[in-house]
Amino acid sequence: MGTTISLTCADGTSIPAYVATPAATPRGGLVLLQEIFGVNTHIRAVADSYAADGYLVVAPAMFHRVQAGVELGYSPDDVAAGVALKARTEALPPPGPLQEVQAAVDAAHSAGKVAVMGYCWGGWLAWRAAEQVPGLAGAVPYYGGGMTTPVEAARTPACPVLAHFGEQDHAIPLATVQAFTLAQPGVEVHLYPAQHGFNCDQRGGYQAEAAALARQRTLVFLSTHVG
Repeated sequence: MGTTISLTCADGTSIPAYVATPAATPRGGLVLLQEIFGVNTHIRAVADSYAADGYLVVAPAMFHRVQAGVELGYSPDDVAAGVALKARTEALPPPGPLQEVQAAVDAAHSAGKVAVMGYCWGGWLAWRAAEQVPGLAGAVPYYGGGMTTPVEAARTPACPVLAHFGEQDHAIPLATVQAFTLAQPGVEVHLYPAQHGFNCDQRGGYQAEAAALARQRTLVFLSTHVG
């Protein structure tokens, strides 16, 4: 079971974060970035699972500045609420939510090298962090919403990146993933016969085989770049 800690951002703002600690000495740190649904039961379960594999996992509450205690499900109303919270968070003055990411990375460094991993909105943030957040040994965006646009595909990551996408993702057209892959030859990109959100076993788009293969590849990546 994890615990909740308080992180202090560069501007002095304190935010909560869920932390899952391995039983033995950590192999390294992993910052886990939420979807638009908050640090909910799925994100906490993912954190616990990577802690079981030996990583100290820090999952910051990325919506805390605009609304505390966000923990949504996956109904249409939850999606609408999450989209609104995302918009409010992205409207914050620069550097916006990357302050939270940096604070989580700094905390995770107590375990050694650190990678960042995120899903959907968190995947986009992980991609941004690969370029703009110092101290990262790797980044793993899962179906990062918006990261395959031409502007995002032109970014220059400062660390190795492993990206997972679904071929049937209604939110991220396959053609844009293919264009991103061509624009980023240094990024390890994998496609799966799956929909958006295929890693989440609480969503209709869950695809167990794709989730298992992506996780296996992620663990190899973490072992190579983090420890």
